[in-house]
Amino acid sequence: MPGLTAPSDYAEEPPRHPDLRINSKEPFNAEPHRSALVSSYITPVDFFYKRNHGPIPKIDDISRYSVSINGLVNKHIQLSMADIRLLPKYNVTATLQCAGNKRTAMSKVRKVRGVGWDVSALGNATWGGAKLSDVLELVGIPKLSSITALGGKHVEFVSVDRCKEEKGGPYKASIPLKQATDPDADVLLAYEMNGEIINRDHGYPLRVVVPGVIGARSVKWLDSISIIKEECQGFFMQKDYKMFPPTVDWDNIDWSTRRPQMDFPVQSAICTLEDVDVIKEGKARIAGYAVSGGGRGIERVDISVDGGKTWVEAHRYQKSSVQYISDGPQSDKWAWVLFEATLDIPANAEIVAKAVDSAANIQPEKVEDIWNLRGILNTSWHRIKIQSSRSKM
Repeated sequence: MPGLTAPSDYAEEPPRHPDLRINSKEPFNAEPHRSALVSSYITPVDFFYKRNHGPIPKIDDISRYSVSINGLVNKHIQLSMADIRLLPKYNVTATLQCAGNKRTAMSKVRKVRGVGWDVSALGNATWGGAKLSDVLELVGIPKLSSITALGGKHVEFVSVDRCKEEKGGPYKASIPLKQATDPDADVLLAYEMNGEIINRDHGYPLRVVVPGVIGARSVKWLDSISIIKEECQGFFMQKDYKMFPPTVDWDNIDWSTRRPQMDFPVQSAICTLEDVDVIKEGKARIAGYAVSGGGRGIERVDISVDGGKTWVEAHRYQKSSVQYISDGPQSDKWAWVLFEATLDIPANAEIVAKAVDSAANIQPEKVEDIWNLRGILNTSWHRIKIQSSRSKM
């Protein structure tokens, strides 16, 4: 573990904003309040969700830090931070989302295992760093490669982070080589977040950012990169973050029957109201986020105030000065889209949001239909129940 200090330094927690909702202290997992989440297109670092599987590493001697690249390539190398910074720098605005986002709503149907996330286990940041496709060229892998001369088909990222699920070993995950070597996939080795040096909570000094894919593949505190024949065999690739049907439970699960989850399905949430809220009858602003995986844009966000009987299309936007067009050249294809609509709210309304992406994928109506034992990928319609006060606005 290059540059890692003594194990006692794991206990020294980074400073955090007091308004975060803490879902677990050890390991530390927290999210912002939903209303704070959509107050800006770019999520401030303080309000970007914190997701950890173990104690947060502290790398204090950057001069000793390096990343090794090894495996099924003819050339093995060690890269210092100085080496990585010599490569062309790219800024990519991308949303990272935990696969367990909105898990609390799924757990109300039937108990699931995992951190109890509300709707804010995601954030949208501008990441700065070197493209992985450029880094892999340093070991002789051309861009747009799907296999190396020695048979490597996957790129495995290994973290400094240690976790109990790996029996004290490092956190690790992989992506296909063809994705890693595609410049248009924008996979980064990121050392900046929102224009500043990335902090400890988010992977200092270097993390992987895999846009359009569940956050579990964007490995923090990067230690090494290995070119391997098969996908990573680590716990979080093989025995977690897989999507099972509602009929599967812990007594009949067979992890080998499902592939690791990669792209995130289309998702949305209302953030200006709680799931059960009290507001006055009359006009109210309904706002939130919508996002889809794989670089797919958001074609439409529909809002209903009568539980889904009738719908109104919301206004979608990213940056105020640029018109948002789904899959348009001026739009950030890896980033979320914010939406808003001002609607007349009747007494005791049920407000619902659902999004449609550019491939015409639409969110499922009922959480019961996508319930799974790990509580991942809850992309069902987001429902808000309003208990109206008597007075008019």
